Amino acid sequence: MATLKQINEFLESQPIALIGVSRNPKKFGYVAFKDLKKKGMNIIPVNPEADEIMGEKSYHNVTELPSDVKGIIVLTKKEKTAAVVREAKEKGIRQIWIQQMADSPEALDELKGTDINYITGECILMHYKANNIHKFHGRLKKFFGKFPV
Repeated sequence: MATLKQINEFLESQPIALIGVSRNPKKFGYVAFKDLKKKGMNIIPVNPEADEIMGEKSYHNVTELPSDVKGIIVLTKKEKTAAVVREAKEKGIRQIWIQQMADSPEALDELKGTDINYITGECILMHYKANNIHKFHGRLKKFFGKFPV
């Protein structure tokens, strides 16, 4: 389980790229990007099929990202996550958040034993300026002793 120290270190490492941003407003990758951007996160979209999302230049993969990107949030399908993690390691990115449901044993194997700060099993929307339902989820996790300390 991630610690609050790890989470805060990640959140302070902006700009952050969101890998797996969707152009479909009904998908979580779209909702997450829109919400984080609206809350003021310095966030960059990554989608292999889009040149622009919500008025922001979109990159096709991690390799294309500007050199000042310090962290990534991975919202890909499980079978793609390990490849994204490998690209991030090769690019020198030291902050990786693998969103709930995107993690895979292969991706975690890529991170074990490295000096990369990585977070799994947590929702980025619960930890970055949470509001409404995400605050409620956070309180529930605290009540049941599942919230990072």
